[in-house]
Amino acid sequence: MATPPNTSEIHIIGGGLAGSEAAWQAAQAGVPVILHEMRPDRMTDAHKTGGFAELVCSNSFRSDDAESNAVGLLHEEMRRANSLIMAGGDAHKLPAGGALAVDRDGFSDFVSEKLTSHPLIEISRGEVAGAPPADWTSVIVATGPLTSPALGDVVRKLTGEDELAFFDAIAPIVYKDSIDMDVCWFQSRYDKAGPGGTGADYINCPLDEAQYNRLIDALLSGDKTEFRDWEKETPYFEGCLPIEVMAERGRETLRHGPMKPVGLTNPHDPETKPHAVVQLRQDNALGTLWNMVGFQTKLKYGAQTDIFRLIPGLENAVFARLGGLHRNTFLNSPKVLDETLRLKADPRLRFAGQITGVEGYVESAAIGLLTGRFAAAERLGQPPALPPATTAMGALINHITGGHLAHEEATGSRSFQPMNVNFGLFPPIEMPAMQDGKRLRGKEKGRARKRALSGRALHDIDLWLGQSSQVAAE
Repeated sequence: MATPPNTSEIHIIGGGLAGSEAAWQAAQAGVPVILHEMRPDRMTDAHKTGGFAELVCSNSFRSDDAESNAVGLLHEEMRRANSLIMAGGDAHKLPAGGALAVDRDGFSDFVSEKLTSHPLIEISRGEVAGAPPADWTSVIVATGPLTSPALGDVVRKLTGEDELAFFDAIAPIVYKDSIDMDVCWFQSRYDKAGPGGTGADYINCPLDEAQYNRLIDALLSGDKTEFRDWEKETPYFEGCLPIEVMAERGRETLRHGPMKPVGLTNPHDPETKPHAVVQLRQDNALGTLWNMVGFQTKLKYGAQTDIFRLIPGLENAVFARLGGLHRNTFLNSPKVLDETLRLKADPRLRFAGQITGVEGYVESAAIGLLTGRFAAAERLGQPPALPPATTAMGALINHITGGHLAHEEATGSRSFQPMNVNFGLFPPIEMPAMQDGKRLRGKEKGRARKRALSGRALHDIDLWLGQSSQVAAE
């Protein structure tokens, strides 16, 4: 049953991707918003500007393939839901093969302009220290993995849960004019052209076996950041491991991961297959900055410059930014949040973004999109409508609000960890054994399954968005 509308504003704490998207969605629904951002009054260890939706690590939103990749499907669902983050990404896309990469400054400027010019969004600069005031009856906490200590202490007291945390690492950025293109070449793997791309979207640095082994030795022996006592037991997120940690897992790990040489041909020496390849991806619209794909690191700065200049083509590299490491925190969401991401201990508070236990820019923004819609629906006297579990957004929210409870209750151990969107989170789908008169087998069977899951998801997200619009109109 609908409740009478409440025209009071929604307070959103944090102007990252999740907070920006939440503010946009709520305001677009006709509900006033006050968006609180502590930067630039108080900066974090990772941010460099006071802009909204600043990208602090990679500039890639990953695959844009909506048919056979779960994150590409999430892109498309968000586009259909009028996502500000996706609009900004599309407006400032850069060549990146099959991925959607963005000019980080242009993207942040786009989002900032949209938010500051919206008639229903008020910007409040300065830190929200401690508990949100009692007269803030609807609050979305979107402070990300770098939540300030004061607010983090409040959350821990409210939840009664121990803090969970992991380390996330940042990749170096190189000036293009310092890369030796007599050694390196432009090409995407398998010449794949993605959004804004041509199929020659990466700079490739080839290594023979001796050069590869020399690099591995240097990574293993290089000076690394020392952890403080309270940080030593904090796990890494598996999707963003430092390059030297990957090297520690085995000498061949990197050449089967970010340095795999497949789908590439060196035009300088087409007869010789590289033993490994380091790729760099365009980082700004001018094409002057390129980031080292998969080279997030906790090496000390001096070690980074020495080691990364061992890579052929980067002997004289000049770095616009060196790699770094920061500590990310997240809630044990299945226990402390309800299905619409409200804090069970204080339902006026919702949480959005990485702090809820999703990983990745787009996943964080998607949760911001949902919390903005949920909070706006409440203000308008409507029941919040959950996206179907068959959609990418629905699969994500199911993961962070209930996906691990059964395991935890059965074993008594906590298993909840941050996760990117993936097809393993989706409900199974019935698949025909035959297609076009042929029995589906192996990889083709897997591709057909992904296409079927994506088709079902887009059908169901359209129904959900249509129903949500109809309720809003009523």
